[in-house]
Amino acid sequence: MQLVDIGINLTHRSFQADLTQVIQDAFDAGVTTLILTGTSLRGSQEAHRLAQKYPNQLFSTAGVHPHDAKSCGPQTIPSLKKLLQSPEVCAVGECGLDFNRNFSPPDVQEEWFQAQIELAIELNKPLFLHERDAHPRFLQILQSYGSQLPPAVVHCFTGEGKALQDYLDMGLYVGITGWICDERRGRHLRQLVKRIPADRLMVETDAPFLLPRDLPQKPKDPRRNEPSYLPHILKTVASCRNEDPEQTAEITTQNARQFFRLPQA
Repeated sequence: MQLVDIGINLTHRSFQADLTQVIQDAFDAGVTTLILTGTSLRGSQEAHRLAQKYPNQLFSTAGVHPHDAKSCGPQTIPSLKKLLQSPEVCAVGECGLDFNRNFSPPDVQEEWFQAQIELAIELNKPLFLHERDAHPRFLQILQSYGSQLPPAVVHCFTGEGKALQDYLDMGLYVGITGWICDERRGRHLRQLVKRIPADRLMVETDAPFLLPRDLPQKPKDPRRNEPSYLPHILKTVASCRNEDPEQTAEITTQNARQFFRLPQA
């Protein structure tokens, strides 16, 4: 079983002490490709530098999370554009809207979300998207680009059926995390994941966040998710879809490689 973790925050401070071991543990678990999430200009640069140390195994995205939109300025898009010309950088994002706490004002979030969509269109790069408590406006902005919109994945989907159907109707891909392993908050996802077409499904950990609650073995750090736990998430997704885990692994890996235009293993 070979898996692609499409969203992992390996530059997070919680990985500083044992980063090399965390990456090796992922490889040993069959998670052979890691896509590091860029959430700010600085974070995107750090993710790129780390990806360069593991050719054809680690890749990265380049973008600004809506929480950090307020930090954007005249050099943000040119700097992201430069990063995105590197072979290791495979998508624009994490970008989108997050109206849950509004760490950046909604109008500022919208301005820089649209700027990053337009950058993806210009460079013909896929989009790695974030949405929380902003579905109507998020959808409206995406729809406004019509057929120009490049391939896009809604990362870490935890929403309801209406939102899922809206995204599927637009032809978007959907990333599922360990949220589906949470019997309290993720129960609804166990039903919704059946509705995702096989060719639109991808899996991710979003580590160090969203540690699966039902890991069969006690995690090394009870507060930290790791990419080596992706096979457990994959098996939960497969069970909910009534699929053999090997089948689900093959499908999600193929989807990720095609979506991010990764070299074939």
